[in-house]
Amino acid sequence: MNTTVKIKQWLHKNEHRGIKLLQQLVQENSVRENESSAQAVIIEKCRKLGLELDIWEIGSDELKEHQAFYCDRKDFSGTPNVVAVKKGSGGGKSIILNGHIDVVPEGNEKDWIHHPYSAVVENGKLYGRGSTDMKGGTVALLLAMEAISSVGIQLKGDIIFQSVIEEESGGAGTLAAILRGYKADGAIIPEPTNMKIFPKQQGSMWFRITVKGKSAHGGTRYEGVNAIEKSILVMNALNRLEKVRNDQITDPLYKNIPIPIPINIGKITSGQWPSSVPDLAWIEGRIGVAPHEKMEDAAVQLETCLKELANVDPWFEEFPAEVEWFGARWQPGNLETNHELIQTVAKAYKKVKGIEPVIEASPWGTDGGLLANVGNTPVVVIGPGVTAAAHDVNEYIELKEVFNAAEVIAEAIMNWCEICDEQGD
Repeated sequence: MNTTVKIKQWLHKNEHRGIKLLQQLVQENSVRENESSAQAVIIEKCRKLGLELDIWEIGSDELKEHQAFYCDRKDFSGTPNVVAVKKGSGGGKSIILNGHIDVVPEGNEKDWIHHPYSAVVENGKLYGRGSTDMKGGTVALLLAMEAISSVGIQLKGDIIFQSVIEEESGGAGTLAAILRGYKADGAIIPEPTNMKIFPKQQGSMWFRITVKGKSAHGGTRYEGVNAIEKSILVMNALNRLEKVRNDQITDPLYKNIPIPIPINIGKITSGQWPSSVPDLAWIEGRIGVAPHEKMEDAAVQLETCLKELANVDPWFEEFPAEVEWFGARWQPGNLETNHELIQTVAKAYKKVKGIEPVIEASPWGTDGGLLANVGNTPVVVIGPGVTAAAHDVNEYIELKEVFNAAEVIAEAIMNWCEICDEQGD
């Protein structure tokens, strides 16, 4: 019996255990600064698998002073990073399996069909915050590792499993793992791609633009300058910049993505009194960064766009809009489609699923940019779940896709790390 069949049979026989593990993880609310209980579930599982554990609290001076560190969190105590290693016999390529344990807030609980941390299973779907983004993917990693070990397959290369914090806020957990020395010949991140293969990833940066006006009484508003009205001109300029930037994207991997590198306005604040003309407004948002682009170049384009507002309205000559780069940043990733890691994952997908995989560019950022740019580790993003379900109310994942992902990832690991001796084909 070949290794592919062995893995498939083991996963089928152990579905109930995989579902129970995913339910345990989803039932632990692991929003930012509350990741410890979910990490405890991960730690217990890794101990049962006999992996070499490294558990530590991030936040060293080396981390905080690194040029790729962007995080407004001051205290990381009580919420550890977890890395678990399965040592190979030697001679094979190593692989990092990277998943993040943190989830975004659940929003208005009343909008959920089920409690956001219930992990209810219904019609083949498991519901709950983090089920798709990305605890389903993390369970697929663990199942792949357990299946390989349980059917007696020994690998030459090391497997480095990572359950990191702070991905949703810019990747401090993964950066800390890199600085701790964890690098490999390749990496897989099982974000919810609906099992599409993403070799290229968009980066992004948060910005805050201050727009000035002139206050006045609402009854004589013509004596003032409304900062909200000036903000509309700023947002129109950003829309034009978005079009210019996206018209330059010709990569065929973006052909099915309407806006490859969006500029999104996520928050607007202005005014203190309905009967007053507001003299200040703040626009907060994010700018997408192309896989091939430097983050500082994207920043310069936006800054130049704001300076050119003086050509649209003379007001901005005397009172220019000012931009501040704040909060989180996600670095872009750019792996060529002919890279050996892409070919290995694609071959595994075809062997398991019987069809060619879809290869696209990612519409959002991941920790893959840090692994690639700081850790010098080639990265492929592929995982179960659909992007539309992530961060949404009633987040869910189709359970069959978790096991399909585990099967594909296990096949890719075996091919990448290499099986010892004559254990299988």
